[in-house]
Amino acid sequence: MTSMPPVSSTERSTAMPPYPTPPLPPQQQRMPGLTDAMDPRPDHGEASYVGSGRLNGLKALVTGGDSGIGRAVCIAFAREGADVCISYLDEDEDAQETRRLVEEAGRKAVLIPGDISDPAFCRDLVEEAATALGGLDILVNNAAHQATFERLEDISDEEWAHTFDVNLHPMFYLTKAALKHMTSGGSIINTASINSDMPNPSLLAYATTKGAIHNLTAGLAQALADRNVRVNAVAPGPIWTPLIPSTMSEDSVTNFGKSVPMGRPGQPAELATAYVMLADPKSSYVSGATIAVTGGKPFL
Repeated sequence: MTSMPPVSSTERSTAMPPYPTPPLPPQQQRMPGLTDAMDPRPDHGEASYVGSGRLNGLKALVTGGDSGIGRAVCIAFAREGADVCISYLDEDEDAQETRRLVEEAGRKAVLIPGDISDPAFCRDLVEEAATALGGLDILVNNAAHQATFERLEDISDEEWAHTFDVNLHPMFYLTKAALKHMTSGGSIINTASINSDMPNPSLLAYATTKGAIHNLTAGLAQALADRNVRVNAVAPGPIWTPLIPSTMSEDSVTNFGKSVPMGRPGQPAELATAYVMLADPKSSYVSGATIAVTGGKPFL
């Protein structure tokens, strides 16, 4: 597998890359999907993100770090000077590529596969990450499951419960476990969604968990303020990740992102700066916030 080298600061451009617009090529994958099977391939910032030392010496745990938004976050964090633990389910090929990109930036990368729907694994994950990295300063709760259903009756009890077990409950388990490792100035960043505010009925279970994540973030920010641990969220709009061709119909994939004002899906790379800003110790008064990255679609 080849990728373009990161640009240097002298090559940096303010021009936006010519990102793809609908119609996108029809495609389908098995859940949860793989990056290399996507057409076009997502941009995670491999050839564009330039760091400036904003996270020098910090230690980060990123769930769902193998692909999509998680990979973009891992690349950006590493290029800003952080060591990264990459948590993922079982997508070893994607995870190995993310590790390569982190190590290429000169930072330590630790891979830990496993199922975060298991509370015991969540606790073990934090302990293993903190041990391997020598501490823990940043927790990014990013991993998620989604599936589309046209009728309410088509959502099984098992599907409903599984969505909550992957998307919402681990944020509680991981945050609680991470607190004993975080000193003053720690940062917790949750991935919410535009569905937190404007739920898509065909993603009912997913949208409901994202609304809960928005509320959880606000509550945790208040609960942890006296420890000087900040809690924030990023709310993405339609982002081109493996979840899309693996969980949506071909028609939905072809028109993905068409409904937002920018008229296209966002790329994972376009979210990375939001996570970096929230992780940056200089953002010391930012807590309880949700940053919307939605291609111009309002988030209330």
